[in-house]
Amino acid sequence: MKNFISMIFVALLVPFASQAADYKEGTHYTVVNETVSAKAEVREYFSFYCPHCLRFEPLMKDIAKSLPAGASFNKNHVDFLRAASPEVQFNITKALIVAMQMPQKETLIAAMFDAIQVQRKPLASTAELRNLFEGVGADGEKFEKLMSSFGVNSKAKQMKKFQDDMTRKGAITGVPTIIVNGKYKVEAGGLDKNDFLNDYKNVVLHLLTLK
Repeated sequence: MKNFISMIFVALLVPFASQAADYKEGTHYTVVNETVSAKAEVREYFSFYCPHCLRFEPLMKDIAKSLPAGASFNKNHVDFLRAASPEVQFNITKALIVAMQMPQKETLIAAMFDAIQVQRKPLASTAELRNLFEGVGADGEKFEKLMSSFGVNSKAKQMKKFQDDMTRKGAITGVPTIIVNGKYKVEAGGLDKNDFLNDYKNVVLHLLTLK
């Protein structure tokens, strides 16, 4: 009986293994770094000013929920879009980091996308950002305190460093861009157009298994 169950288990694994083996370097992903990160992670380089990033939000949430234990999903805001100055975009990066520390984080991220892309609000100042946070029920004083904190500034500078490092390597030419384990970039153009969302998620999960 045990042998029979084992045979069934192996049989179920074979199609998955075959599917994973179909993902090829140069078609579905590219290698952008020599080594993998110390911890398993999926890093999304995105911008609140990017319409494609907004459309990809449901997919990114699905990927984040599908990651194996021990792997993290990290949103990395970039500052190179022409819609605003790098200084304004860096301030919005800080606001993202603050939002991730608030109980309303998902609502705040959605509100920032909506304000910039739908309502066409610049969110060019900390005061405007505070108004947005308070509008969805976040603590305005806590927001101000965190925005000026050493910890948030350090994390924002770290995001900028990640962005600059990957840009120098040629890994980031636009957004959204997914880098897995600091080494593998998902190539959306090589994925199955008839099942794009599932294929995108599956290649991310596959890349997490590579060294």
